[in-house]
Amino acid sequence: MKYQITVLLLLFSVLYATAQSKLQISSAKVSFVFENNNVDGTLAGFHSDSSIDFDQIENSKLKGSVKVETISTGNSIRNWSLRRSKYFDADSYPTITFESTSVQQEGNSIKVDGKLTIRDVTKNITFRFERNDKQLVGKTTLYSSDYGIFIKKDRAKNKVLVKLEFQLK
Repeated sequence: MKYQITVLLLLFSVLYATAQSKLQISSAKVSFVFENNNVDGTLAGFHSDSSIDFDQIENSKLKGSVKVETISTGNSIRNWSLRRSKYFDADSYPTITFESTSVQQEGNSIKVDGKLTIRDVTKNITFRFERNDKQLVGKTTLYSSDYGIFIKKDRAKNKVLVKLEFQLK
């Protein structure tokens, strides 16, 4: 009887530890800065089908989307303009999506390569994440003009810094 109880306790311990190493994204804050215009903003309506395994990080998968109609820059006229067909075209392309193709530990950070789709353009992109307990913070740089969104004519002036803050459960 003692042996059976010990085995059961061991089994529950292993299952509990395994469940703790695989986490889901419970909420996210997606923010950006159009560097040349010094305009910052956020996107909401986040949805995720991600699984993060800190014991075997390469088995992790990050997949999510945000709703273009939620773009917010603190200026309602600018928000309205950005949602229209000249820029993000929220009616035709209601979401921005990301799906990882590889996840790797690199020193103290997690490198996530994947495909980012804005409008009808999909490009490879890399996010670098830092973990702080049950939070992951990732950053990348992109150029809106690479996705058909020309805020300025010169590509270098379309630089956007993107930050993802994930709460894990």
